Amino acid sequence: MTGTKALEGIRVLDMTHVQSGPSATQLLAWLGADVVKLEAPTGDITRKQLRDLPDVDSLYFTMLNCNKRSITLNTKTERGKEILTELIRRSDVMVENFGPGAVDRMGFTWNRIQEINPRIVYASIKGFGEGPYTNFKAYEVVAQAMGGSMSTTGFEDGPPLATGAQIGDSGTGVHAVAGILAALYQRERTGRGQRVNVAMQHAVLNLCRVKLRDQQRLAHGALAEYPNEDFGDEVPRSGNASGGGQPGWAVKCAPGGPNDYVYVIVQPVGWQPLSELIGRPELAADPEWATPEARLPKLGKMFQLIEEWSSTLPKWEVLERLNAHNIPCGPILSTREIIEDRSLVANEMVVTVPHPERGDFVTVGSPLKLSDSPVDVTSSPLLGEHNEEVYIGELGLGDEEVRLLKSNGVI
Repeated sequence: MTGTKALEGIRVLDMTHVQSGPSATQLLAWLGADVVKLEAPTGDITRKQLRDLPDVDSLYFTMLNCNKRSITLNTKTERGKEILTELIRRSDVMVENFGPGAVDRMGFTWNRIQEINPRIVYASIKGFGEGPYTNFKAYEVVAQAMGGSMSTTGFEDGPPLATGAQIGDSGTGVHAVAGILAALYQRERTGRGQRVNVAMQHAVLNLCRVKLRDQQRLAHGALAEYPNEDFGDEVPRSGNASGGGQPGWAVKCAPGGPNDYVYVIVQPVGWQPLSELIGRPELAADPEWATPEARLPKLGKMFQLIEEWSSTLPKWEVLERLNAHNIPCGPILSTREIIEDRSLVANEMVVTVPHPERGDFVTVGSPLKLSDSPVDVTSSPLLGEHNEEVYIGELGLGDEEVRLLKSNGVI
Protein backbone atom coordinates (compact mmCIF):
# COMPACT_ATOMS: atom_id res chain seq x y z
CA MET A 1 0.00 0.00 0.00
CA THR A 2 1.53 3.31 -1.02
CA GLY A 3 1.68 6.24 1.36
CA THR A 4 2.48 4.14 4.43
CA LYS A 5 5.84 3.75 6.11
CA ALA A 6 7.62 0.55 7.12
CA LEU A 7 7.09 1.14 10.87
CA GLU A 8 3.77 2.96 10.69
CA GLY A 9 1.69 2.14 13.78
CA ILE A 10 4.75 1.44 15.94
CA ARG A 11 5.00 3.74 18.98
CA VAL A 12 8.48 4.29 20.39
CA LEU A 13 8.96 5.73 23.87
CA ASP A 14 12.33 7.43 23.46
CA MET A 15 14.03 7.96 26.84
CA THR A 16 17.44 8.54 25.28
CA HIS A 17 19.81 11.50 25.34
CA VAL A 18 23.07 12.74 23.80
CA GLN A 19 23.98 10.61 20.71
CA SER A 20 23.96 6.81 20.86
CA GLY A 21 20.27 6.50 21.76
CA PRO A 22 18.91 9.46 19.75
CA SER A 23 20.73 8.22 16.62
CA ALA A 24 18.85 4.91 16.96
CA THR A 25 15.43 6.43 17.59
CA GLN A 26 15.90 8.92 14.75
CA LEU A 27 16.40 5.99 12.34
CA LEU A 28 13.22 4.39 13.71
CA ALA A 29 11.38 7.70 13.15
CA TRP A 30 12.68 7.85 9.57
CA LEU A 31 11.35 4.32 9.05
CA GLY A 32 7.91 5.60 10.04
CA ALA A 33 7.63 4.93 13.78
CA ASP A 34 5.92 7.48 16.02
CA VAL A 35 8.85 8.39 18.26
CA VAL A 36 7.87 10.24 21.43
CA LYS A 37 10.98 11.69 23.03
CA LEU A 38 10.51 11.88 26.79
CA GLU A 39 12.72 14.56 28.33
CA ALA A 40 13.19 15.91 31.83
CA PRO A 41 11.58 19.36 32.13
CA THR A 42 15.10 20.81 31.66
CA GLY A 43 15.48 18.95 28.34
CA ASP A 44 18.10 16.77 26.70
CA ILE A 45 21.50 18.21 27.70
CA THR A 46 22.56 18.50 24.05
CA ARG A 47 19.91 21.15 23.37
CA LYS A 48 22.34 23.60 25.01
CA GLN A 49 25.70 22.01 24.12
CA LEU A 50 28.00 23.32 21.37
CA ARG A 51 25.57 26.10 20.46
CA ASP A 52 26.30 28.18 17.39
CA LEU A 53 23.34 30.51 18.00
CA PRO A 54 22.21 31.81 21.40
CA ASP A 55 18.99 30.54 23.02
CA VAL A 56 18.00 28.03 20.34
CA ASP A 57 18.49 24.26 20.18
CA SER A 58 22.02 23.36 19.10
CA LEU A 59 22.87 21.55 15.89
CA TYR A 60 24.05 18.71 18.14
CA PHE A 61 20.42 18.24 19.19
CA THR A 62 18.61 19.09 15.95
CA MET A 63 20.71 16.69 13.84
CA LEU A 64 19.94 13.70 16.09
CA ASN A 65 16.27 14.29 16.83
CA CYS A 66 14.48 14.93 13.55
CA ASN A 67 10.99 13.49 12.94
CA LYS A 68 10.26 13.02 16.68
CA ARG A 69 7.70 14.44 19.09
CA SER A 70 8.83 15.84 22.47
CA ILE A 71 7.13 15.59 25.84
CA THR A 72 8.52 16.55 29.24
CA LEU A 73 8.12 14.49 32.40
CA ASN A 74 9.76 14.42 35.81
CA THR A 75 9.90 10.67 36.39
CA LYS A 76 11.10 11.17 40.00
CA THR A 77 7.63 12.37 41.10
CA GLU A 78 4.84 9.94 41.99
CA ARG A 79 2.49 11.38 39.36
CA GLY A 80 5.36 11.27 36.87
CA LYS A 81 5.80 7.56 37.54
CA GLU A 82 2.06 6.97 37.02
CA ILE A 83 2.17 8.79 33.68
CA LEU A 84 5.32 6.89 32.64
CA THR A 85 3.49 3.63 33.43
CA GLU A 86 0.69 4.68 31.08
CA LEU A 87 3.18 5.65 28.37
CA ILE A 88 4.88 2.24 28.64
CA ARG A 89 1.48 0.54 28.41
CA ARG A 90 0.78 2.34 25.12
CA SER A 91 4.20 1.82 23.51
CA ASP A 92 5.63 -0.93 21.31
CA VAL A 93 9.26 -0.03 21.93
CA MET A 94 11.07 1.69 24.80
CA VAL A 95 14.66 2.84 24.33
CA GLU A 96 17.02 4.25 26.98
CA ASN A 97 20.72 4.94 27.38
CA PHE A 98 20.95 6.01 31.02
CA GLY A 99 23.75 4.78 33.27
CA PRO A 100 23.54 1.15 34.44
CA GLY A 101 20.61 0.55 36.80
CA ALA A 102 19.09 4.04 36.46
CA VAL A 103 15.74 2.86 35.09
CA ASP A 104 15.59 0.07 37.70
CA ARG A 105 16.07 2.68 40.42
CA MET A 106 13.11 4.63 39.02
CA GLY A 107 11.08 1.53 39.89
CA PHE A 108 10.90 0.21 36.32
CA THR A 109 12.77 -3.10 36.29
CA TRP A 110 12.40 -5.36 33.25
CA ASN A 111 9.99 -7.53 35.28
CA ARG A 112 7.87 -4.50 36.13
CA ILE A 113 7.92 -3.26 32.53
CA GLN A 114 6.79 -6.71 31.32
CA GLU A 115 3.91 -6.64 33.83
CA ILE A 116 2.81 -3.25 32.47
CA ASN A 117 3.14 -4.31 28.81
CA PRO A 118 4.15 -7.89 27.91
CA ARG A 119 4.45 -6.93 24.22
CA ILE A 120 6.99 -4.14 24.67
CA VAL A 121 10.48 -4.33 23.22
CA TYR A 122 12.77 -2.71 25.80
CA ALA A 123 16.13 -1.66 24.33
CA SER A 124 19.06 -0.39 26.37
CA ILE A 125 22.32 1.07 25.12
CA LYS A 126 25.15 0.89 27.64
CA GLY A 127 28.87 1.49 27.48
CA PHE A 128 29.87 -2.05 28.36
CA GLY A 129 28.57 -5.53 29.05
CA GLU A 130 28.45 -7.27 32.42
CA GLY A 131 31.84 -7.45 34.08
CA PRO A 132 34.66 -5.25 35.37
CA TYR A 133 33.86 -2.39 32.96
CA THR A 134 30.10 -2.24 33.64
CA ASN A 135 30.16 0.99 35.62
CA PHE A 136 32.82 2.79 33.59
CA LYS A 137 31.47 6.04 32.16
CA ALA A 138 31.15 5.54 28.40
CA TYR A 139 31.95 8.20 25.84
CA GLU A 140 32.48 7.92 22.09
CA VAL A 141 36.27 7.78 22.20
CA VAL A 142 36.34 5.60 25.34
CA ALA A 143 34.37 3.02 23.37
CA GLN A 144 36.80 3.39 20.45
CA ALA A 145 39.69 2.90 22.87
CA MET A 146 38.23 -0.24 24.41
CA GLY A 147 36.74 -1.79 21.27
CA GLY A 148 39.94 -2.17 19.24
CA SER A 149 39.68 0.91 17.04
CA MET A 150 42.27 3.26 18.55
CA SER A 151 45.10 0.74 18.90
CA THR A 152 44.82 -0.02 15.18
CA THR A 153 44.32 3.55 13.90
CA GLY A 154 47.19 5.93 13.07
CA PHE A 155 50.76 5.51 11.93
CA GLU A 156 53.14 3.07 13.61
CA ASP A 157 55.45 5.78 14.90
CA GLY A 158 52.58 7.85 16.33
CA PRO A 159 50.03 7.61 19.15
CA PRO A 160 46.73 5.69 18.91
CA LEU A 161 44.11 7.84 17.16
CA ALA A 162 40.35 8.29 17.34
CA THR A 163 38.41 8.08 14.09
CA GLY A 164 36.17 10.97 13.06
CA ALA A 165 33.34 8.50 12.39
CA GLN A 166 31.18 8.17 15.50
CA ILE A 167 31.44 4.40 15.62
CA GLY A 168 30.98 4.34 19.39
CA ASP A 169 27.77 6.38 19.54
CA SER A 170 25.99 6.31 16.17
CA GLY A 171 27.60 2.95 15.34
CA THR A 172 25.98 1.50 18.45
CA GLY A 173 22.70 3.19 17.54
CA VAL A 174 22.60 1.31 14.23
CA HIS A 175 23.24 -1.98 16.05
CA ALA A 176 20.41 -1.15 18.47
CA VAL A 177 18.02 -0.54 15.56
CA ALA A 178 18.88 -3.99 14.14
CA GLY A 179 18.08 -5.60 17.51
CA ILE A 180 14.81 -3.66 17.91
CA LEU A 181 13.60 -4.56 14.41
CA ALA A 182 14.46 -8.24 14.98
CA ALA A 183 12.56 -8.21 18.30
CA LEU A 184 9.50 -6.61 16.65
CA TYR A 185 9.63 -9.28 13.93
CA GLN A 186 9.88 -12.09 16.50
CA ARG A 187 6.93 -10.56 18.38
CA GLU A 188 4.79 -11.23 15.29
CA ARG A 189 5.27 -14.95 15.98
CA THR A 190 5.42 -15.07 19.78
CA GLY A 191 3.20 -12.16 20.81
CA ARG A 192 5.86 -11.26 23.38
CA GLY A 193 8.26 -8.36 23.61
CA GLN A 194 11.83 -8.86 24.76
CA ARG A 195 14.91 -7.17 26.15
CA VAL A 196 17.49 -5.80 23.69
CA ASN A 197 20.92 -4.90 25.08
CA VAL A 198 23.68 -3.29 23.04
CA ALA A 199 27.00 -2.12 24.50
CA MET A 200 29.14 0.53 22.83
CA GLN A 201 32.36 -1.44 23.36
CA HIS A 202 30.74 -4.48 21.71
CA ALA A 203 29.50 -2.48 18.71
CA VAL A 204 32.95 -0.97 18.12
CA LEU A 205 34.50 -4.44 18.39
CA ASN A 206 32.05 -5.75 15.79
CA LEU A 207 33.16 -2.94 13.47
CA CYS A 208 36.83 -3.87 14.12
CA ARG A 209 36.52 -7.58 13.39
CA VAL A 210 39.08 -7.54 10.57
CA LYS A 211 41.70 -6.46 13.11
CA LEU A 212 40.89 -9.53 15.22
CA ARG A 213 41.20 -11.57 12.03
CA ASP A 214 44.70 -10.13 11.62
CA GLN A 215 45.57 -10.72 15.29
CA GLN A 216 45.05 -14.44 14.69
CA ARG A 217 46.94 -14.41 11.38
CA LEU A 218 49.96 -12.95 13.20
CA ALA A 219 50.54 -16.34 14.80
CA HIS A 220 51.66 -17.54 11.36
CA GLY A 221 53.99 -14.68 10.50
CA ALA A 222 54.12 -11.08 9.31
CA LEU A 223 51.11 -9.51 7.59
CA ALA A 224 52.39 -8.99 4.06
CA GLU A 225 49.67 -6.53 3.00
CA TYR A 226 50.62 -4.16 5.85
CA PRO A 227 53.35 -1.58 5.05
CA ASN A 228 54.99 -2.14 8.46
CA GLU A 229 58.46 -3.67 8.55
CA ASP A 230 58.38 -5.07 12.08
CA PHE A 231 55.62 -7.14 13.68
CA GLY A 232 55.29 -8.01 17.35
CA ASP A 233 52.51 -10.03 18.91
CA GLU A 234 49.71 -7.55 18.26
CA VAL A 235 48.26 -5.88 15.17
CA PRO A 236 50.19 -2.66 14.51
CA ARG A 237 48.90 0.71 13.41
CA SER A 238 49.28 0.72 9.66
CA GLY A 239 48.53 4.26 8.51
CA ASN A 240 46.24 4.34 5.50
CA ALA A 241 46.84 0.76 4.38
CA SER A 242 43.63 -0.89 3.21
CA GLY A 243 44.09 -3.89 5.48
CA GLY A 244 42.26 -5.96 2.87
CA GLY A 245 43.20 -8.32 0.09
CA GLN A 246 44.15 -5.47 -2.28
CA PRO A 247 46.72 -2.86 -1.16
CA GLY A 248 45.58 0.77 -0.97
CA TRP A 249 46.97 4.14 0.15
CA ALA A 250 46.11 7.84 0.13
CA VAL A 251 48.42 9.61 -2.33
CA LYS A 252 49.07 13.36 -2.39
CA CYS A 253 47.69 15.58 -5.15
CA ALA A 254 48.30 19.20 -6.17
CA PRO A 255 48.32 21.83 -4.77
CA GLY A 256 49.06 19.95 -1.55
CA GLY A 257 46.28 21.12 0.80
CA PRO A 258 45.25 19.07 3.86
CA ASN A 259 42.65 17.11 1.86
CA ASP A 260 44.35 17.07 -1.54
CA TYR A 261 44.59 13.29 -1.60
CA VAL A 262 43.10 10.41 -3.57
CA TYR A 263 42.81 6.94 -2.11
CA VAL A 264 44.04 4.38 -4.66
CA ILE A 265 43.68 0.59 -4.59
CA VAL A 266 46.01 -1.48 -6.75
CA GLN A 267 44.28 -4.60 -8.06
CA PRO A 268 46.31 -7.13 -10.08
CA VAL A 269 44.40 -6.14 -13.23
CA GLY A 270 45.06 -2.43 -12.57
CA TRP A 271 48.85 -2.55 -12.47
CA GLN A 272 49.46 -2.40 -16.21
CA PRO A 273 47.26 0.69 -16.90
CA LEU A 274 48.50 2.30 -13.68
CA SER A 275 52.16 1.86 -14.68
CA GLU A 276 51.40 3.60 -17.99
CA LEU A 277 49.51 6.43 -16.28
CA ILE A 278 52.41 7.19 -13.94
CA GLY A 279 54.89 7.17 -16.83
CA ARG A 280 56.58 3.90 -15.89
CA PRO A 281 55.14 1.44 -18.48
CA GLU A 282 58.21 -0.81 -18.20
CA LEU A 283 57.11 -1.85 -14.68
CA ALA A 284 54.17 -3.82 -16.11
CA ALA A 285 56.52 -6.51 -17.44
CA ASP A 286 59.38 -6.15 -14.94
CA PRO A 287 59.47 -9.37 -12.84
CA GLU A 288 60.38 -7.18 -9.83
CA TRP A 289 56.99 -5.41 -10.15
CA ALA A 290 54.73 -7.42 -12.46
CA THR A 291 52.93 -9.62 -9.90
CA PRO A 292 51.11 -8.84 -6.63
CA GLU A 293 53.58 -11.14 -4.83
CA ALA A 294 56.52 -9.11 -6.20
CA ARG A 295 54.91 -5.81 -5.21
CA LEU A 296 53.85 -6.75 -1.67
CA PRO A 297 57.29 -6.39 -0.05
CA LYS A 298 57.66 -2.87 -1.47
CA LEU A 299 54.23 -1.29 -1.05
CA GLY A 300 55.81 1.93 0.28
CA LYS A 301 57.93 2.31 -2.84
CA MET A 302 54.96 1.42 -5.10
CA PHE A 303 52.76 4.15 -3.64
CA GLN A 304 55.69 6.58 -3.70
CA LEU A 305 55.96 6.06 -7.48
CA ILE A 306 52.21 6.67 -7.84
CA GLU A 307 52.43 9.77 -5.65
CA GLU A 308 55.25 11.25 -7.75
CA TRP A 309 52.68 11.32 -10.57
CA SER A 310 49.54 12.24 -8.57
CA SER A 311 51.20 15.11 -6.69
CA THR A 312 51.54 17.06 -9.96
CA LEU A 313 47.75 17.01 -10.64
CA PRO A 314 44.61 18.22 -8.82
CA LYS A 315 42.70 15.40 -7.09
CA TRP A 316 39.69 15.60 -9.40
CA GLU A 317 41.94 15.13 -12.43
CA VAL A 318 43.73 12.20 -10.76
CA LEU A 319 40.31 10.73 -10.06
CA GLU A 320 39.20 11.16 -13.68
CA ARG A 321 42.31 9.50 -15.09
CA LEU A 322 42.20 6.56 -12.67
CA ASN A 323 38.49 5.98 -13.23
CA ALA A 324 39.02 5.98 -17.01
CA HIS A 325 41.02 2.76 -16.45
CA ASN A 326 38.63 1.28 -13.86
CA ILE A 327 41.22 1.66 -11.10
CA PRO A 328 39.41 1.74 -7.72
CA CYS A 329 39.89 5.16 -6.13
CA GLY A 330 38.17 7.94 -4.28
CA PRO A 331 39.01 11.56 -3.41
CA ILE A 332 39.41 12.50 0.24
CA LEU A 333 36.34 14.72 0.63
CA SER A 334 36.49 17.42 3.28
CA THR A 335 33.43 18.24 5.39
CA ARG A 336 32.95 21.38 3.32
CA GLU A 337 33.07 19.42 0.07
CA ILE A 338 30.57 16.89 1.46
CA ILE A 339 28.09 19.53 2.62
CA GLU A 340 28.26 21.13 -0.85
CA ASP A 341 28.26 17.85 -2.83
CA ARG A 342 25.46 17.97 -5.40
CA SER A 343 25.18 14.19 -5.69
CA LEU A 344 24.74 13.82 -1.92
CA VAL A 345 22.06 16.52 -2.02
CA ALA A 346 20.38 14.75 -4.97
CA ASN A 347 20.44 11.48 -3.01
CA GLU A 348 18.89 13.28 -0.01
CA MET A 349 21.90 12.44 2.15
CA VAL A 350 22.60 16.13 2.76
CA VAL A 351 19.25 17.82 3.42
CA THR A 352 18.13 21.27 4.48
CA VAL A 353 15.44 21.31 7.16
CA PRO A 354 13.41 24.33 8.34
CA HIS A 355 13.38 24.88 12.13
CA PRO A 356 10.82 27.14 13.83
CA GLU A 357 13.41 29.00 15.92
CA ARG A 358 16.82 28.71 14.24
CA GLY A 359 15.72 28.87 10.61
CA ASP A 360 17.10 26.34 8.12
CA PHE A 361 19.77 23.87 9.16
CA VAL A 362 21.62 21.23 7.15
CA THR A 363 21.65 17.65 8.37
CA VAL A 364 22.41 14.12 7.24
CA GLY A 365 19.47 12.37 5.61
CA SER A 366 18.43 8.75 5.98
CA PRO A 367 20.99 6.26 4.64
CA LEU A 368 18.24 3.61 4.59
CA LYS A 369 16.44 3.84 1.24
CA LEU A 370 13.23 1.79 1.05
CA SER A 371 11.15 1.93 -2.13
CA ASP A 372 7.80 1.76 -0.28
CA SER A 373 8.82 3.78 2.79
CA PRO A 374 10.14 7.18 1.65
CA VAL A 375 11.65 9.57 4.20
CA ASP A 376 10.76 13.22 4.54
CA VAL A 377 13.16 14.67 7.12
CA THR A 378 11.29 17.06 9.41
CA SER A 379 12.54 19.33 12.18
CA SER A 380 13.51 18.20 15.64
CA PRO A 381 10.82 19.10 18.21
CA LEU A 382 10.97 22.03 20.60
CA LEU A 383 11.15 21.05 24.27
CA GLY A 384 7.74 19.78 25.38
CA GLU A 385 6.21 20.81 22.06
CA HIS A 386 3.81 17.85 22.08
CA ASN A 387 2.82 17.81 25.77
CA GLU A 388 -0.80 18.75 25.15
CA GLU A 389 -1.05 16.54 22.06
CA VAL A 390 0.10 13.47 24.03
CA TYR A 391 -1.19 14.15 27.54
CA ILE A 392 -4.60 15.58 26.65
CA GLY A 393 -5.18 14.19 23.15
CA GLU A 394 -3.85 10.66 23.72
CA LEU A 395 -3.70 9.95 27.47
CA GLY A 396 -7.00 11.79 28.07
CA LEU A 397 -5.80 14.05 30.89
CA GLY A 398 -7.87 17.19 31.47
CA ASP A 399 -6.70 20.68 30.56
CA GLU A 400 -6.75 21.68 34.23
CA GLU A 401 -4.63 18.71 35.31
CA VAL A 402 -2.04 19.45 32.63
CA ARG A 403 -1.84 23.05 33.89
CA LEU A 404 -1.34 21.75 37.45
CA LEU A 405 1.27 19.21 36.33
CA LYS A 406 3.19 22.06 34.76
CA SER A 407 2.98 24.35 37.79
CA ASN A 408 3.97 21.44 40.08
CA GLY A 409 7.05 20.64 37.98
CA VAL A 410 5.81 17.21 36.88
CA ILE A 411 5.98 18.15 33.21
